Amino acid sequence: MKALLVAFFASAALQAAPVSAAAPESPLFGRWTLDTATLPMPPEMRPKRVTLSFDPVADGRIATQVLIVDQNDRAMTSESTLSLDGTPGRASGTYWVDVLAAKMPAPNVLVMQFVYEGVPRSTRVYSVSADGKVLTETEAYFKEDATPVMRTAQFTRVDGRP
Repeated sequence: MKALLVAFFASAALQAAPVSAAAPESPLFGRWTLDTATLPMPPEMRPKRVTLSFDPVADGRIATQVLIVDQNDRAMTSESTLSLDGTPGRASGTYWVDVLAAKMPAPNVLVMQFVYEGVPRSTRVYSVSADGKVLTETEAYFKEDATPVMRTAQFTRVDGRP
């Protein structure tokens, strides 16, 4: 009888568990463009354009795309599809990142760690405003002399989503 009850509860638990994780709901999803004036650097050093895209993937992961165009019209790119549980994943492209990890502790917040050639580069926190129109990126990293630095920039939504 005891074995029968264990089998019953195990069967019920398996039926209640989802077969695959659904993509999370988030106001972060969509396409964003950097307000370059928010960067704390001289205008001649700022990129000409930066576009970020975050899209849900059916299995609960997130697809990211980055396009950075510098003052000389040279483009750098990065693409990844990441689990949102902090598991490291690969990035491809020409931007200085080859491994990333991501977590979404709240629907409007994404935390990402960036690594390039085995060296930690930065941690970035993306948060979406209550109206869904502004994405704030806070980047934390270290200078070569180990001085901690934090930089904040703002992106605006370009895909018409709320």
